[in-house]
Amino acid sequence: MYHSIIFDGLHSYLDLNLVPTSRPAVMPPEALTNYVDVSGIDGPLDLSTALTGFLLYGNRTGSWEFLVKKRVLPWQTEYMQLLNKLHGKRIEKLILEDDPEYYYKGRTFVEGWKSDKANTFVTISYELQPYKYEMTNSLEPWLWDPFSFETGIIREYGELAVSGTLKVTIPGTSRPYIPTITASAAMTVTYKGTVYNLAAGENFIDAIMITEETAELTFSGTGTVSILYQGAWL
Repeated sequence: MYHSIIFDGLHSYLDLNLVPTSRPAVMPPEALTNYVDVSGIDGPLDLSTALTGFLLYGNRTGSWEFLVKKRVLPWQTEYMQLLNKLHGKRIEKLILEDDPEYYYKGRTFVEGWKSDKANTFVTISYELQPYKYEMTNSLEPWLWDPFSFETGIIREYGELAVSGTLKVTIPGTSRPYIPTITASAAMTVTYKGTVYNLAAGENFIDAIMITEETAELTFSGTGTVSILYQGAWL
């Protein structure tokens, strides 16, 4: 409705009486590059991925301007209420209604109000983590309402039965991610040709890092495995 934003369940139009003056979007994060001048070579040496093997990003920062709907309460009271709900608050799920498959995490700030003869406007700024997250992780029930049958990925990696061998294919996303693998009994998992031992219980193996490419995990043994994976995109 009206290209609204949902802040941890608070709807910008229905709950906060705010209408965006333009279609809301979240600014892209800054790419954290690192160039070093080295004598004897053409151009600087690019060390942006030297430490991790992949590029890191800074937070997303920006702001949205809203038109305040016709007020029932005095504007000072509504301003105070808005400050208490959003100013400096940690938001665990910030959802753009135009992009309902994903959510952002970070903080929001109420920057101030301005008015003309007919209208009042408020600006809300944000500092959000660099990635937007898929609405559910692989162990949560996937949601019909926000799901896109054109671009969405159904991830159901919970309580998978292993009897001999089981191959699990995981489509990767922009954010490199190490999944948590919970096994009901000791078994092994093969990833990129290397075999790793899994103990009964939770396993967190640094070498099993899922990047943008599709990952294949092959489990060997008897029991069940659950793979906690949270997809996230730029």
